[in-house]
Amino acid sequence: MSIQRLLIANRGEIAIRVSRAARNLNITCISIFPEDDAAALHARIMDASELLPGTGPAAYLDVEAVIAAAKNSNADAIHPGYGFLSENLELARRCAEDGITFVGPDCNALQVLADKSAARALAMDMGVPVLAGRNEETSLDAAREFFADLEPDNQMFIKAIAGGGGRGMRLVAAKDQLEDAYKSAANEAMAAFGDGRVYVERFMPDARHIEVQIVGDGQSVLHMFERDCSLQRRNQKVLEIAPAFGLDPKLRDALFNSAL
Repeated sequence: MSIQRLLIANRGEIAIRVSRAARNLNITCISIFPEDDAAALHARIMDASELLPGTGPAAYLDVEAVIAAAKNSNADAIHPGYGFLSENLELARRCAEDGITFVGPDCNALQVLADKSAARALAMDMGVPVLAGRNEETSLDAAREFFADLEPDNQMFIKAIAGGGGRGMRLVAAKDQLEDAYKSAANEAMAAFGDGRVYVERFMPDARHIEVQIVGDGQSVLHMFERDCSLQRRNQKVLEIAPAFGLDPKLRDALFNSAL
């Protein structure tokens, strides 16, 4: 089905950039905004607009309000941009229920990749190399057992299963650090994601953090080359450099193939 009317469930520059691309395809664009964003550029320049209940960022996170805005404006698709609801499984589900095209991953992809342990298992099934670790919720006793089985001088990361952005991560270098690190990671994960489950993974020191961005339509998938995200503070990216410098061509191709 071709998209005729697109509701852009985002704000500011992101929404404007999406609308420019859509208009190049002769798609009618609809913005959403709460009252305190009524003067924002994205709310004023599109073909139509819908007022959201509430104020501030929370208004853009209201799945039912976004679905209602799409129905009210006769939108046949919703583009979430990035951030806000872009990885929200519930929005994807509601779109599927109401026959609205969700411009993003389908429910199955969102469900698997939002869960880091499930994502690890999927990578292994696809033959993608991963660090040694547990592919399920890991108890404190299981974390102790995994750490004890590591080779001498190896370290371990405790990571939030529902995590991202460096939240719910703790590095363990010695056995006596493990219990405090475990509790701290779980508590931060619960506060940040509403999910305190964690898993464990061997730490790779002196590594570069290189990502490959991909785009697909459910039938075929392409890579958008790589970017180096190694410059970080507290496990959060500070700067991304594209393309990654000094990357061996064979390794680059292997990364592309794994990502695809």
